Amino acid sequence: MFTVFLVDDDARVIKALSRLVRVKGYNAEPYTSPQEFLDRHDAAVPGCAVFDVSMPGLDGLELQQALSANGASRPIIFLTGKGDIPTTVRAMRAGAVDFLTKPVSVRDLIGAIQRAEELDARSRQAQAQLTSIEARIATLTPREREVLTHVVAGRLNKQIAYDLGTVEKTIKFHRSSIMKKLDVRMVADLVRMAEKAGISK
Repeated sequence: MFTVFLVDDDARVIKALSRLVRVKGYNAEPYTSPQEFLDRHDAAVPGCAVFDVSMPGLDGLELQQALSANGASRPIIFLTGKGDIPTTVRAMRAGAVDFLTKPVSVRDLIGAIQRAEELDARSRQAQAQLTSIEARIATLTPREREVLTHVVAGRLNKQIAYDLGTVEKTIKFHRSSIMKKLDVRMVADLVRMAEKAGISK
């Protein structure tokens, strides 16, 4: 189930938001302390976060930065008691899904959560794909990795053989092994996969 992490130092707001989120079919995980949220946060749980902008200790934007510094990528929706254009711009530039003014309407909040749910799903799918690619690339031998970088650069077999001081037949063998291990048939697919894993031309 998709979890909405709620962080606001006002217990009444947290209670109301938790009730609303649960009625709409989401799991609510409420926190009145930003630090408690950071201490207990599990990035593996699918979900989004709703942060109040003005909180003692860490404010919403600082909490967003702390989350990113911990390597956690999660869609964030900000709530504020007063409209502040510079703060809104900072939040959106840092990747916020939305910046809503209290009292927030049910339609606006649920709409933002739905967008966050779509973003989270796409992000997790991309991460899963990258993890799968990296696992396959990890099965290559050092020599195959070397040949792969040349293939990605668009080098022909005879050029690669010359660069690596070997014969074309050996390069053909390595290329065949690479394609098999990475489960691709076309060189274009091989290039795309390598680039996703950070192996560039």
